[in-house]
Amino acid sequence: MPDTIPADSVGIVTPATLHFDEPLQLECGRTLAEYDIVYETYGALNANASNAVLICHALSGHHHAAGYHSANDKRPGWWDNCIGPGKPIDTNRFFVVSLNNIGGCHGSTGPGSINPATSQPWGPDFPMVTVKDWVNSQAKLADRLGIEKWAAVIGGSLGGMQALQWAIDYPDRLSHAAVIASAPKLSAQNIAFNEVARQSIITDPNFHGGRYYLHDTYPRQGLILARMVGHITYLSEDAMRAKFGRDLQSGRFHFGFDVEFQVESYLRHQGETFSRNFDANTYLLMTKALDYFDPAREFDNSFELALAQTKCRFLVVSFTTDWRFAPQRSEEIVNGLVTVGRDVSYAEIDTDKGHDGFLIDIPEYLKLFSAYMHRVAVEIEGEAPNAAS
Repeated sequence: MPDTIPADSVGIVTPATLHFDEPLQLECGRTLAEYDIVYETYGALNANASNAVLICHALSGHHHAAGYHSANDKRPGWWDNCIGPGKPIDTNRFFVVSLNNIGGCHGSTGPGSINPATSQPWGPDFPMVTVKDWVNSQAKLADRLGIEKWAAVIGGSLGGMQALQWAIDYPDRLSHAAVIASAPKLSAQNIAFNEVARQSIITDPNFHGGRYYLHDTYPRQGLILARMVGHITYLSEDAMRAKFGRDLQSGRFHFGFDVEFQVESYLRHQGETFSRNFDANTYLLMTKALDYFDPAREFDNSFELALAQTKCRFLVVSFTTDWRFAPQRSEEIVNGLVTVGRDVSYAEIDTDKGHDGFLIDIPEYLKLFSAYMHRVAVEIEGEAPNAAS
């Protein structure tokens, strides 16, 4: 952590856990009899519980979105640049809830949790979960927190899919949805990337059919390869060129297969770090949830009919060099919302940062995000539309 906590930080935060005894019916046909959800909150809930904002995480995300867990933390939460006093999601005005989805590996019930029926880790027996399942569990979390209606549900990438699903499934329980760097469903190319990542894990000799917990090991090499593949897709060619070019580690060729280019070193480091901190079975579940997401499926494969269920206002944001979730995919969402007569604000941010742009301090992006969230806060606070920001 910095020597002093920045003035715009939420400071040191402590995760909380809620246990749910009531069964959760899942789309796959199975039922999760009981489960835990780990979450964090930032800011204060107002008297009528109207200023609550839900943060939905992406594939490798979790509940720790802002602040620090201890004075020894070297880095804050994964979206700290957007959550805090005076930031786009201003904790002086909003009560922010960030959770780890079920199936995750950061405290909520998932494959690494103990299955009550066997007293062993769930492992590959953990039921398949979908974006719709997550939204249903998040609605139950909102009930327990006394939040009848979110001021906004916000997410990037897979998190944006959850925000969109919220608007479709619970139209009366949110006023705004922010769908950032996302898509109405995955392309065949994206599903292909996910399958390569899954196969790298499943074919690792240490995977043991998903029961590696019982062998005191984990599919390290498979996770490294999966993360390397994924990370390449999160960056743009321009970003990789600017960051690494073709720079060599030692300044000369060694004519071998060890690390020679700086980009190789970077990818191996990212993969190694990820393999130590993320569960392989959770990675398989999360990528499948991405693949399955398609809200039109319930509405005769009509995306417009799905969007016709919504009532909230929308912010949709894309990034020019994001080829994993290209701007055209966000435009599909915007065009669908316009077709069904919904209030939608759209911005395409010009940046070389690729898909990771939604996590980065891009001034134009943060300014736009702040302006939209100011509108949301003004509605809550009953201020005049031209109130000072």
